[in-house]
Amino acid sequence: MKLFYYPGCTVKTKAKNLEASALAAMKELDIELVEVASWNCCGTVFGMSTDDLLHQLAPLRNLLRVKEQGGDKVVTMCSMCYNTLKRANHLIRTDEEKKKLLVDFMSEEPVHYEGEVEVLHLLEVLRDVVGFEKLKEKVKVPLQGLKLDPYYGCMLTRPQEIGLDNLENPTILEDFLVALGAEVIKDPMKTECCGSYHTVNAVEVVVERGYGILNSAVKKGADAMVLSCPLCDYNMDHRQREIVKKYVDFTGIPIFYFTQLLAIALGLETSVNHFDLNYVDPLPLLKKRNFVA
Repeated sequence: MKLFYYPGCTVKTKAKNLEASALAAMKELDIELVEVASWNCCGTVFGMSTDDLLHQLAPLRNLLRVKEQGGDKVVTMCSMCYNTLKRANHLIRTDEEKKKLLVDFMSEEPVHYEGEVEVLHLLEVLRDVVGFEKLKEKVKVPLQGLKLDPYYGCMLTRPQEIGLDNLENPTILEDFLVALGAEVIKDPMKTECCGSYHTVNAVEVVVERGYGILNSAVKKGADAMVLSCPLCDYNMDHRQREIVKKYVDFTGIPIFYFTQLLAIALGLETSVNHFDLNYVDPLPLLKKRNFVA
C-alpha cells in the first residue's frame, strides 16, 4: 500500500531519527510512504490572526501538490506539520468566504484546491489502517517491562476539531505503546505545553516547563518518554543539559520518537533509529533490557 507523505523541514535535518525510523518501520508493515514532490515548508505554525490568510498559502499549496499528484490523503509524522496542514485544510473546508479568497490567491495553479485531501498523522495510520491488533502480531521484540510515559504536547490534540484524539485525555499513543508490549505510565502532564518557541529567546521558560514535565515522568517510574514532535523533542531531550544544571535533583531521562520504538519492536536494525541524534543516549537502557544487542 502506498500513501503520500509530507515530511516537512525538520525531519530532513535535525529530526532525521524520526523520518528514517518511520520510513523503515512502515515498509516493514507493507506501507510505502511516498514523499510528495515539490513540497514546501508548511509555515510551522497556524496563523492565529483572523485575517492572516497569506499564512495559510504555504500549507494549502502542499495539499494542492498532493491533489495534483493524484492523492486524496497525506500523512505527516511531525505534530506541528500535522496541526498546521490540518487547520489550514479545516479553514478552507468550513469558511466559504476565506476559501474563495485563498483559491483566488492560488489561481495561477493548474489545479484548484478546495479541501479534498485528508490530513493524517502517522499514529492514525497505525491505528486505523494497520490496526493496533494487527500491529501486535507484527511485533518481533515485545517491549515487555519497559515503562514509558507518552507525551502529546499541544499540537496533536488541540483544537478539538483538529486533534486526532480526545482533547483532555487522549489515548492513541498509550494504545500504540501497549501494542508494542510496553507498560504505560499514566501522567497528567502528557498534554502540557513544552514551552514551544520560547526555546529561542526565553530558554528559562522551557527549562522550567521541561523540568516539571520530565520530573513528573521520572517520579512516576518511567524509563523513558515517547513523543512525535521535533520541537517537543528538542525541548524535552536537548534542553536537559540546561535542566540538570538548574535542578540538581533531576537525573535525566531518555526521550524516544514513537517511530524509533516501533522500529525496535519490529526487529529492525538499530541503525535506522539514528540514536546519535538523541541527546540522552537511549542505547544503555535498550541494551540493559535486551531489546537491542
